[in-house]
Order: sequence, then C-alpha cells, then structure tokens
Amino acid sequence: MLKMNPQQVALVIRDCGLMPYSDALTLQMALCAQRQVDAIDNTVLIVEHPPVITLGARKSENKLKSDDAALDAAGVECLVVGRGGGTTAHNPGQLVFYPIIKLKSLKRGVTEYIRELEGIGIALLAEAGVACQQRKGLPGLWVGDKKIASIGVQIKKWVTFHGMAINLNNDLSIFDHIVPCGLDGVKMTSASLETGRPVDMDAAKKRLAKLCNETWRQASGQIRTQEC
Repeated sequence: MLKMNPQQVALVIRDCGLMPYSDALTLQMALCAQRQVDAIDNTVLIVEHPPVITLGARKSENKLKSDDAALDAAGVECLVVGRGGGTTAHNPGQLVFYPIIKLKSLKRGVTEYIRELEGIGIALLAEAGVACQQRKGLPGLWVGDKKIASIGVQIKKWVTFHGMAINLNNDLSIFDHIVPCGLDGVKMTSASLETGRPVDMDAAKKRLAKLCNETWRQASGQIRTQEC
C-alpha cells in the first residue's frame, strides 16, 4: 500500500451515522493500525451509537448500578473496552467523535491533544447555546456541577483512538444504570435539557467537522468528508 507523505497530512472526516459500538471500535482499531504506518491520513469518525454502556481500563472507576438482567430489559448493551476513564454510556442523540490522529504528524503532545478535544466540545456546545467549562483533574466538560461531555482516549504508537461523547438530545435515563466515569454523585445533562430546545444533529455534525478541520488540518493538507 502506498504510504502518505507525513509532511502532507490531510484530514478525513467520516460520518458513520448510527453505528453499533463494537463495529465502530473494530473500525477504529483497523484505522489506527493503518495510520501508524502512514497508509491513511488523519481521520475523524463522527457517529451516534445505539444504547450501550462501556467499561474503561481503570477497573476502580467502573461502577454499574444495574445488573445484566436490568440492562437486557432496558435494551442496553454492556462492553469492556481499553480506553482510559471509567464507565460511560452512549445512545442516539449523543454526538460522538473518534479522532484517529498521529500526534507527531501535527507536533502534538497528549496533554495538548486532550485540551484540544475539550476546546472542540466547548465551541460546539456554545453554538448550541450552552456555556460549559473544564474542571481540573476531571477530563470532560461541565455545566456547573453537571457533566455534559466525556472523554476517554487510548494511544498506540502515538496514534489516538476512542475520543469524546457530547450529550445533545439523548435520553439521559441511560446514565441511571451507571456511576458516570466512576464519580459518585455526578449528574449528567444535555444541550437540549439546558436550553429547553432540541439540537439539529445534522447541523451539529457539520459544525463538529468544521471545528476538527480548524484544529487538526495542516496548512499543507486538505480536508475530505465521506460516509463510512
């Protein structure tokens, strides 16, 4: 396979629509392996997931409130994954993006990358009419003491995968089954709950793609948008 010129890195945005979490994870791992050897450009997957709870690499932060029978009855899948962070949940109306980025190609460190994820989320939510903040030592975004976006990343050979989930229109009752990110007492919120109006998901996806482009596209590169 022809390798890309690492000095001419494009950014590819892939809209995956509603995709099962396991399928998205398989795709991320394949793309991560390809990006490690410069077989593809930096890529961002934008996706919504059917109801699913994921358990992260830190076992102490994986806290479920419901047993398997209750989750099955609610139609919620439960999976163990290798990303950082603790228990989180995804469902339709939550906008998720997974950057597959070789950090060295953009001269980024891990801390800078996490701050950029948060910056993208802050800008996207501001567009939806929600002011949110970072909290020291707690990755993700907050509206006061309520959490509106979660971050969990994994990095292999300096290539990122997993990413950020932003609550826009999703049913927050899914979080009743877990202790979000292992933080006792945390309440979750969404853009629609905070503003009292729904968010246009198609417009949010376009805005997210633009923000990713502004953050990660090299001046010498290009941006391409395609479906999964």
